[in-house]
Amino acid sequence: MTGSEAETRGGGRGARRGSAANRKGLVIVNTGDGKGKTTAALGVLFRSWGRGMNAQVFQFIKHTGSRFGESRAADKLEIPWSAMGDGFTWLSKDIDVSADMARAQWEEASKAILAGERELIILDEFTYPLTYGWVDVDGVIEVLKQRPEMMHVIITGRNAPQALIDYADLVTEMREIKHPFNEQGIRAQPGIEF
Repeated sequence: MTGSEAETRGGGRGARRGSAANRKGLVIVNTGDGKGKTTAALGVLFRSWGRGMNAQVFQFIKHTGSRFGESRAADKLEIPWSAMGDGFTWLSKDIDVSADMARAQWEEASKAILAGERELIILDEFTYPLTYGWVDVDGVIEVLKQRPEMMHVIITGRNAPQALIDYADLVTEMREIKHPFNEQGIRAQPGIEF
C-alpha cells in the first residue's frame, strides 16, 4: 500500500496513534479511597526518568524533610523532591500552620509549572489542600492551563474536587477491595507503603 492509499483510508501520518501530532502534556489525577495513588504516580516518575525526561516532585501534607523510600530513591536518581507539611492533617496541632505550609508548597510548585523547565511534575497528596479550601481549585486550573504544551502534571490524593476531575485528561479512581491492615491487622511496611 502506498502512502497516498493509506491516507485515503484514514491512516495518514497525523491520524496515526502515537504520532507527534497526537501528543500533548496530560493532567493526570489519581484519586479514590484505595491505595496506590502515589505509587502509580511514582511508577510514571520512574518510567519518565528512564526515558530521559526532566521531572520534579512536590509532596503536600507529608512532613517537611521526610525521608521515605521514594525521596531516598529520588536523591539517588537526582530527581528534585520537596516535601512540605506537618504530617496527617487530622493530627495537626495547628491547622492554620498546615494550611500555610500547603499554600507555600503550591507557590513553589506553581512557579515550577510556569517556569516550564520540567516535562513531568507530580503534586502528591495535593487534593487535600484543594478539598480543605487551603488552595483555590480555580486558581490551580488557571496555572495548569498556562503550563507548556508538553508538560505532564500528576495530582494525587483522595476526594479530588469535581472541577479538577472535569479539567483533567486522565482520572483514575483507586478503590479498595482488600487491604492487609483491615483484613489481617498488618501495618504499613517500609519499601511497600513508605
